[in-house]
Amino acid sequence: MAYVNANNSNKGQRINEMIRVREVRLIDDEGNQLGIVPTNQALNMARDKDLDLVEVSPNANPPVCKILDYGKYRFEQEKKLRDSKKNQKVLKLKEIRMQPKIGSGDLDTKAKHIQEFLDEGDKVKVTIRFRGRELAHTELGFEVMNEVLKRLTSAYNIEKPAAMDGRNMSMTISAKAAK
Repeated sequence: MAYVNANNSNKGQRINEMIRVREVRLIDDEGNQLGIVPTNQALNMARDKDLDLVEVSPNANPPVCKILDYGKYRFEQEKKLRDSKKNQKVLKLKEIRMQPKIGSGDLDTKAKHIQEFLDEGDKVKVTIRFRGRELAHTELGFEVMNEVLKRLTSAYNIEKPAAMDGRNMSMTISAKAAK
């Protein structure tokens, strides 16, 4: 039987003597519903089986409690949490910067980097920075953006089309989800 003091971090779950309601809806250690039982009786039943009384649904009326081994229960909860974190893919936003007067070879290299980022599953923000009088010829930026899109080999989604934002023009693209 686990005796957890109030200082211990049991994530807001009340167990054993920490349950202060008059009666609870009880589920035994085999998963059978025993109905609404006075809390002292439920606590005695848990002690007889050398297990803990754990409040699993505190917002229900009356609260739902289960008779189980609290240490084992917490271990399984943490294991589920670890496994779910393991399967998550962290989406990153990569940025590629260039200028409107970019050469063909440099554009090939930048497009190749964008392609690599998309293949890894990341989003890519393509930014063209205008300086000085280049701002008078923003159509050059749109041409460069279109040229970048032509050079990409795999399927992609344009999440945010090319648009001016102050002195910069940017667009965001992501890889198309494989079905």
